[in-house]
Amino acid sequence: MVKVPLERYHPAIDQPTEEGIMFVPSTTFKTRVRNEALGGPNPFEWKDVTTEEIFNNKKVVLFALPGAFTPTCSTSHLPRYEALYDEFRALGVDSVVCLSVNDAFVMYQWGKAQGASKVFLLPDGNGEFTRKMGMLVDKSNLGFGMRSWRYSMYVENGEIKKMFAEPGHDDNCPTDPFEVSDADTMLNWLKGQKG
Repeated sequence: MVKVPLERYHPAIDQPTEEGIMFVPSTTFKTRVRNEALGGPNPFEWKDVTTEEIFNNKKVVLFALPGAFTPTCSTSHLPRYEALYDEFRALGVDSVVCLSVNDAFVMYQWGKAQGASKVFLLPDGNGEFTRKMGMLVDKSNLGFGMRSWRYSMYVENGEIKKMFAEPGHDDNCPTDPFEVSDADTMLNWLKGQKG
């Protein structure tokens, strides 16, 4: 195994199997789902969703971003994946997932505000998945606390086939790079795999 500096250690990426295969880490996400049987103005209940449920026997595009309601995430990152969703599906992708270190309530309200109906908004409220991916960064310089670094990946049956991580991965990064984790870069890569 190649030695990686601890501050840049990515568990999912830096510990491939003997064959060099990299898998998403096992995590349970705390989500909220609508249940009309509950009645009232807030008919939602907690539902645990595991990485196995999200990725097993599926082709998934996941993109992660620093936070719901933040400028780049709201004006570019999520809207473009939403707009290109049908093109991803036409290429055999089963689901497109947006992950952020936000709680389920914030992700739900952000989805409503964005009119997102196709992309699945996945709350990583405790940052567990993000930490295990080696993508948890401190954004205290912006008053955000611990958040996800911006990246995207294509996953088949839990195996990470391709990952686009923004440059400059670091705590308290003074900029918010958005160059390679965008929807068009992922879509063009997928098209290239089909050609």
